[in-house]
This record gives sequence, C-alpha cells and structure tokens, in this order.
Amino acid sequence: MTPGQRSGSARSGGSRRLTIIGTLMVRDEIDIIAAMIEHHMAQGLDRLIVTDNGSVDGTAEVLQQYADTGFVELHHDPVHLKQQHVLVTRMARRARTEHGADWVINADADEFWVPRDRTLTLRTALEAIPLGLNAFPVPVTNMVGPPARRGAGFDRLTWRDKRTKEQLNAIGIFAQPTDNVVHRGDPEIVVAQGNHFVNLHSNGTPEPGRELEVLHVPWRSWAQHERRVLNTGRAYDANPDLTPSPNHHMMNDYRRYQAGRLWYLYLLRLPQEAELIAGEGDGTFVRDRWLAEHLHTLMDRAQRPELLAACLDASTDEPVDPVEHANAATIGRLLAEVERERDEALQEIRAARRLATRASADRDKARRADAAARRGSSPRLADEWVRVVRRTGRAIWRRIPLLGRRR
Repeated sequence: MTPGQRSGSARSGGSRRLTIIGTLMVRDEIDIIAAMIEHHMAQGLDRLIVTDNGSVDGTAEVLQQYADTGFVELHHDPVHLKQQHVLVTRMARRARTEHGADWVINADADEFWVPRDRTLTLRTALEAIPLGLNAFPVPVTNMVGPPARRGAGFDRLTWRDKRTKEQLNAIGIFAQPTDNVVHRGDPEIVVAQGNHFVNLHSNGTPEPGRELEVLHVPWRSWAQHERRVLNTGRAYDANPDLTPSPNHHMMNDYRRYQAGRLWYLYLLRLPQEAELIAGEGDGTFVRDRWLAEHLHTLMDRAQRPELLAACLDASTDEPVDPVEHANAATIGRLLAEVERERDEALQEIRAARRLATRASADRDKARRADAAARRGSSPRLADEWVRVVRRTGRAIWRRIPLLGRRR
C-alpha cells in the first residue's frame, strides 16, 4: 500500500480484533516500572513481553507480580553486555510467532506511548491505521522539570522540552531524542540497537488525528540517572563487539561520571525556575500535566494499585535546593563550554590529519610521476608540485601540536 492509500479498515476482513504487543528490556527501574505497565495496559495493549536484564532493585519482583496477572510475559537474561538489539529483536519476533501480533511497540521503561489525540487510546488509534503502512516513526518528547536526588517525579516533570539543538548543545546534550518506530508483526523483524529503526520498509505515516507520540522521562532523579549511566557504560565496556556512536548520550554521560562531572551537567540540563518561567513565555518549555494526571486517574482501575501508588508518591521525592541547583548549573555550564572547545579542537586535529594524509599521498604520486619522467628523459614537470606538497604537509603537521595544546 502506498502513502496515498490509507482509507479502509485496518482489520483483516473488517472484523478481526487486532493484536497489539509491546516489548521491553529493563534493568533497575523500580521507581517507574509499575506506572509504565499500568499505562500501557490501560492503553489497550494485549500483552507486554519483558526481558529483565538482571535487576537488583526490586524491578524483577514487580514484573513477576504483573506476570502473575497474565499481562506480562516475563523472561530473564542477567548477562550485562548491552545486548538490546538481540533481545528486543527476539521479543519482537516472538510477538508475531507466539502471539499473532498485528502491531508491535518496542518501548523503554521511561517511555509512555500515547495518541496525540487524547480522546483515543493506543488501541483505537492503531486500529484506525492501515497495516499496509508496515512501520512508521513516532516522535519522542522529553518531559522535564526541577531536579531531585530521588523519586519518580511525575508531578515535577510536567514541561515538554522544546529546546533547540543549539540550546541543547550549550548544556552538553547533542539533540532531542530520535524518533521511535511502530511496526507490523513480522517473524523476521530486526530491531536495531536503541529501538529506533527496524528492517521493515515504511509505506507512510498515519493520517492526521491518528498520530502517536512518546512522553519520555529520562532524568527523573539523580539516583535513577546515575544508576542508569553506570549500568549502560559498564555493559558497553564489557562488550567489545559494540561501538556506540560518538554522540551516544549515555556513553557521554558515562565518561562525565568517570571524570567527576556528571552531577553538574545533570543539574545544568534540568531547568531552573526562572528558566521555566521564561521558557513558558517563548515556547521553550510547554506546561503539560497530562501524564501525571492520567496516571493518578488509573489508580481506581489499576491491576496493582499499591505498586502504582508507590510510583506516584510525591513524598518520596527529595528535591534539590534551588540555590544548590543554580550554583551547580553554573559550574556545569563552564564544563560544557570546556567540552565544546575540546571537541572543536579534536575535530580540527582530525581534519588536519586527513589533509596531511592526502598531501602525503599526492606527494608520493608526484614523486612517482617525476621518476617516470626522468626515466623517459622528459622534462621534470613534477618538481615544483613536489616542493609545494612538501611545504603544505609540513605546515599541516606543525599545526597539529598547536591544536593539541588547546585541550
């Protein structure tokens, strides 16, 4: 089906109820996991296939309680090698082969998938989207607010982060989150590391009014963020077969943690009260309490209300003092500026080395041409070119140590 062919029922034969399956690989997300499960259950998912990656904070025990209800199909893989691509692909295939999934959503524990039209649920939206689309992107929005040392913070994180790439770069973040993807159930599906891409060709996007989005709460507290950074960094370190992108935000934070800088940059990325007030005026931060209010409304119909209540208990929050926040953010801004200068210098060094390599290759080529000319008793037309290339190469190599000292 082409993007223009979107009319008609998404159901096979117009009568069969679609099967919608979610997958989740999770490790140590006790502060949020019950809220994530209750939300997606209420949104109409038929089942959540979960692989617990050796949690030690009580997450596995919470998952088992939901497995006892039949909504969660629980698997365990305690090996810490950041094998997300392998495990999520396996679960996504199982969604089709074992459960007959029509649509599959590959989620993280800090993601809440929802239609943009809040009168719909994921089920009603996906039932109105033609299966012929195969796969389509779903934008992700970070929810931010004042920082805390611990606590899930649903009542704190009530602003959509609309900062530009330039504004994010200034606080040590590369960009806003990459889109996620919904895909049809397929026994040969391949889900890339990070869950952002699959091997199914997309035939378009949903019609207006049926779009989905993900509300993302990645920086709920210092305790949660520090734990996740360490878990991610150590798992990647343990797997030499994986090479994270230079822009991988968690690995950047892992290096910051190792250098003793992460606390300051964590507080820098979360807005201060004055920044929120100014941002609400210019659209940088958009107040949105829907997720917090929605989760509270689920208490009356939650399968495990006591577990959801623990996630929503604001008394467990330990907010960071605003003065400490401001002072630490000032230090974080200076550290972010040093990081940018370092990265720019490294880019210049790499560029200079590439130029030097090309100049060296051109010099060798000119020498070979000159040698051939000598053998043939032809004029040595390459002599001047050789001298120019030599001078260029020496100039480039002299610049590299200077660039290095800028670090």
